[in-house]
Amino acid sequence: MDGNFEAASAAEDGAYVAFWETGTSVKGEFNCSECGYGVIVSKELPLCPMCGGESWEQATWAPFARAAAAARA
Repeated sequence: MDGNFEAASAAEDGAYVAFWETGTSVKGEFNCSECGYGVIVSKELPLCPMCGGESWEQATWAPFARAAAAARA
């Protein structure tokens, strides 16, 4: 089994937070583990454009968060 899949599965169970390194091929929303900057990736994780960080964690999936924030504005 792919190591990233196992790490992501464990993170979903709340066991620990999985981190992905710059250059890892992924798809989804990620936050820089150093400054929190968010990116949406469909290829490889970049260096963080804000702080130059090389470690990322997958963002928590919240399908209605943006809609709720827009409704409050």
